[in-house]
Amino acid sequence: MMGWMVGGVLAVLASLWYFATRRSDVRCTVDLEATHDHFHAHVDLDGVNVDPGDSVLVHNTPSRIPFGTVETFESTATVYRASWFKRQMVRLFGSTEISALYEVGFEG
Repeated sequence: MMGWMVGGVLAVLASLWYFATRRSDVRCTVDLEATHDHFHAHVDLDGVNVDPGDSVLVHNTPSRIPFGTVETFESTATVYRASWFKRQMVRLFGSTEISALYEVGFEG
């Protein structure tokens, strides 16, 4: 009975260690382009490097711009830093750099 409880406590602690994040708000510049030549959204975080496992949420920018336009916005972003354990898991199981694009989403 005691071994089961210890195992449960260790599982809870391991999951907390995996999902623990630090959060910081930073200024950013958002470049949006929707033309025949380019279709992109690029975010430049002021002075912040994003590491494997980190997440970024950009605030107060449009989800769409009219076709044929190029626009730049100043905004803020929240950077969620991955825990050491999660970062190691991402490095271990992230087989290619293209997999980093799977977490990018555009919501309207």
